[in-house]
Amino acid sequence: MKAKEIRELSPEEIDKKLRESREELLNLNIRKGTGQVENTGRIRELRRDIARLETIKLQKKA
Repeated sequence: MKAKEIRELSPEEIDKKLRESREELLNLNIRKGTGQVENTGRIRELRRDIARLETIKLQKKA
C-alpha cells in the first residue's frame, strides 16, 4: 500500500487496516514457523505497510 493511498484514508480506516495487517502478519509468521509459507516476501511487505500506517496515523494526530 502506498503512502499516498494511506493519507486518503480516515483515521478509522487506518486503524482497521492496521488490525488486518497485524493479524495477517501474525498468521504468516506462524505458518513460516511450520514451513508452510510460499511467499516470504509478503512478510516484509506487511511489516513495511504497518510502519507506513503507524507513521501516517501519528502525522494525522499532530
